[in-house]
Amino acid sequence: MDTPARSRDLSAAGAALATPHADKSGQAGSDTDTDNTVGSADPESTARLIALRLLESQPRTRAELERALARRGVRPDAATAVLDRFVDVGLIDDEAFAQAWVTSRHAGKGLGRRALTVELQRRGVAAEAIGAAVSAVSADDEEIAARALVSRRLRTMAGLPAQTRVRRLVGMLARKGFSQALAVRIAREAVAASAAETSTGGDSDDRCAESDGTYGERTETPAERAAGAPC
Repeated sequence: MDTPARSRDLSAAGAALATPHADKSGQAGSDTDTDNTVGSADPESTARLIALRLLESQPRTRAELERALARRGVRPDAATAVLDRFVDVGLIDDEAFAQAWVTSRHAGKGLGRRALTVELQRRGVAAEAIGAAVSAVSADDEEIAARALVSRRLRTMAGLPAQTRVRRLVGMLARKGFSQALAVRIAREAVAASAAETSTGGDSDDRCAESDGTYGERTETPAERAAGAPC
């Protein structure tokens, strides 16, 4: 996932952000501090180095960086000061992060708006930024993504009873963050269309009549139970 923060030269930005706090020898804080060194005379320098190294590996939200700095024992005031400066210069941009996350995860993983919202909440993105980013995924976008997921999954279900296929497809779409109503509708339509293509006359109805609605010891989800039979 690419964001404005990731496209910057982090090393150069880090040098520009450095605050010349003097240590006991009168020298500016050293950039040779390691991630685990939090007891230097310049805690902000330590916080800055840790945050830059984390950003070099992948884009992160402010909340993710705050948690990482806390785990490393960085003083809260030092962390806040450094992260405030990172926000000021664009090294941290939660709105851009959210937009890039939604684009990547919806296109790459086929996630629905609900799943995208949960993922961004876990990363500490503010509700307003989440809403703006997720709103870029329209109802039509969700339906296209759901149909593509169902089409791929349905190919692996040859020989299963129609009702079992519907339940499994609904469960898969629910885990991907799609609403129950959308999941049930698309699953039923896809299974019915598949049955129509392969039927030689009444096979779909017979398959439904023979299905007992169970599969081994697996427990149905509420969404799957609501799906019912497509017959």
